[in-house]
Amino acid sequence: MLNVAVKAARAAGALINRAALDVEAVRVSLKQTNDFVTEVDQAAESAIIETLLTAYPGHGILAEESGGEHGAKDSEFVWIIDPLDGTTNFIHGFPFYCVSIALAVRGKIEQAVVYDPTRNDIYSASKGRGAYVNDRRIRVGKRTRLQECLISTGFPYRPGDKLKPYLNMLGEVMSQCAGVRRPGAAALDLAYVAAGFTDGFFETGLHPWDVAAGSLLITEAGGLIGNFTGEADFMDHGECVAGNPRIYGQLVGTLGKYSKFAGAGDKANVRQALQDGADTPAAPDTAAPGSDAVEPAAAAAKPTLKAKRNKAGDAGAIEAHAATAAAAPDTASAALPDAPF
Repeated sequence: MLNVAVKAARAAGALINRAALDVEAVRVSLKQTNDFVTEVDQAAESAIIETLLTAYPGHGILAEESGGEHGAKDSEFVWIIDPLDGTTNFIHGFPFYCVSIALAVRGKIEQAVVYDPTRNDIYSASKGRGAYVNDRRIRVGKRTRLQECLISTGFPYRPGDKLKPYLNMLGEVMSQCAGVRRPGAAALDLAYVAAGFTDGFFETGLHPWDVAAGSLLITEAGGLIGNFTGEADFMDHGECVAGNPRIYGQLVGTLGKYSKFAGAGDKANVRQALQDGADTPAAPDTAAPGSDAVEPAAAAAKPTLKAKRNKAGDAGAIEAHAATAAAAPDTASAALPDAPF
């Protein structure tokens, strides 16, 4: 099944690469504000579905553009497809987008492919057989302290997205890590965490086709993925955090209170912090005429919401995740099988 998924991803990638040669000629439609779809998305999705259903006519399909229109309606095997994750990047010629294909069997992801057509990299995983980029086995990063880590994320961009809580959340993470990046394609962001290029990832407003393939890449590469409170059954929750077990635990410790599934006390604290930020008056300009105003400006630049740096072992969640990781067998040190295709 993985070989068929790879074939479908490459077929879609070929269409995307041809269109990228003259991206200005691509027809673009607007699904909603800042949410685009192109004729390339639709053609790539059709190519993927045709390849998959030719091989497995009894399987179901859940695709970003056509939903469940194609395939069997009651199958235990469902292919979850994002034909072009990072459409906004694509239409601007920014080379960070991908094809994402996953197979769910009775609700559990068992096969995954994320194809980066710009770099011709295939990230793949089969449940229980590890994760690969092309023919090389990959593992999540080994860093254990969040302040040393590079974290990727996505920004709210749709009408109704809660920007202010996100900015507070982003501020906390930024104050605790070495750097934050926003590349713009969640499936490829997750593949990068699985490969150890980045150490963690978090985002809200996601759909199953954004995270299905990436979730298996993460777990097969030795990482953890879930919602902001750490629940592993997160696919339909609209929020996602991922990383190696130690970094995942520290991110959950920071992000949990921002989750839609957080307890009432945590939600009240977030609301109060937002209110305090809104009520804080701007620092008055008391500098005398002709005086140096550098000091007042610096004082005004201080954030009103101070984030506390998480340390490994600070929270029970971190210890629990670290213990889980320590108890798990080290598959990286075992003899590695050949790539599955």
